[in-house]
Amino acid sequence: MRLRRNGTLGRKRSDPVPNGQRALWVSSSLETYGGIATFVRNMSETPLWLEWQVRHVATHCDGTKLARIKIFASGLASFVVEIILRRPDVVHLHTSERGSFVRKGILIWVSAAFRLPVVLHMHGGEFHEYFENAAPSVQRAIRATLVRADVVVALGDVWAKRLRDAAPGARVEVMPNAIRSQDAVDQECPGVVQVVFLGELCDRKGTSVLIDAWSMMLAGNDVVSTKLTIAGWGEIDRAREQIRRLGVEDSISLAGWLSSAEVAQLLAHSHVLVLPSINEGQPMAILEAMARGICVVSTTAGGIPEMVGDGDGVLVTPGSARELADALELVVSDDAARRRFGEQGRRRAREEFDVGVISRRFDDMYRSVVGADEPLDGLGTAILRTPGDARPGRRPRRRKLRRRLAPDRQADPGAK
Repeated sequence: MRLRRNGTLGRKRSDPVPNGQRALWVSSSLETYGGIATFVRNMSETPLWLEWQVRHVATHCDGTKLARIKIFASGLASFVVEIILRRPDVVHLHTSERGSFVRKGILIWVSAAFRLPVVLHMHGGEFHEYFENAAPSVQRAIRATLVRADVVVALGDVWAKRLRDAAPGARVEVMPNAIRSQDAVDQECPGVVQVVFLGELCDRKGTSVLIDAWSMMLAGNDVVSTKLTIAGWGEIDRAREQIRRLGVEDSISLAGWLSSAEVAQLLAHSHVLVLPSINEGQPMAILEAMARGICVVSTTAGGIPEMVGDGDGVLVTPGSARELADALELVVSDDAARRRFGEQGRRRAREEFDVGVISRRFDDMYRSVVGADEPLDGLGTAILRTPGDARPGRRPRRRKLRRRLAPDRQADPGAK
């Protein structure tokens, strides 16, 4: 992935830019773990990125507290420079909960000072708990921040309802995560059935429930030969101790954190993805599996049922090791069912979660908040909202003032 000094991802200088629209994306570093970085990397390879001349600023990274403070300070400075000198037409902020929401909240109010439209993209799986457990004064601040955004993006209907409940005055729109098309994984399994877990090893992702369920599945059951690979960061030592205590070391391996290329290689030889989350937004790991035709076993937590429906995979009650063990035994033992779930999931991923589909929807959303009249080249057409769809009470954008503040935009649309 190319990241130029000016913050542009995946773009060559020779790539055509047929219009003057500009977007500024802010998220965690693309080298971090998790779904936000994966989503941004996927979207950086769509026409939307080129047509809107997207630039990217990182405000968070993995590592020490000092490293996180430094990247936020440098990211905030870069953000201010971008909005003063470049004047983006829209600011797109990617956030979750707690510290992530606080950081992006600061940027929302900075954007408001410059009268820039803001899309606030909510990725987190625990935002509702963060809001409900916050002090009343913090809840008011969260509510004001959500209302201030021009659009709040929810990953599914469940999360849209939670956000509207938290901030009734916010304009909330549903936009699912996006995945690039992938070659289907060969699901013929003459030997060992390979099961994989991808994500953080923690209670929220249900790692301990998974290990318990795996032990239950193996105990006293005549299941086919199968192996579980747990790949990810987090409480690895805790998982290793649980595996040792249950005596399942021979059938479970802990791979640790893997790069994107290593994840792709692991999935290329996997038959089942299991993600027994307790709280969840819309996990990219599930989409990675569905795009490849890999059978998914997960839970009904958060937005997962909007991704995996009847026939697309198997969902169980969050926290139920017994149900998870039964579901795993089904897909490990029944080759036909496993292939059927994988094929249907891949079909759904192409139809509903493909990056091309989602990029066109974001183009429509951007044009609705900046007042553009025509779809951008290469992105196709989409239905425009009428002026009556705007949130009541929001004053029109002072586009003449913005042009006076950035006169170079008229003379040189490609100026950096």
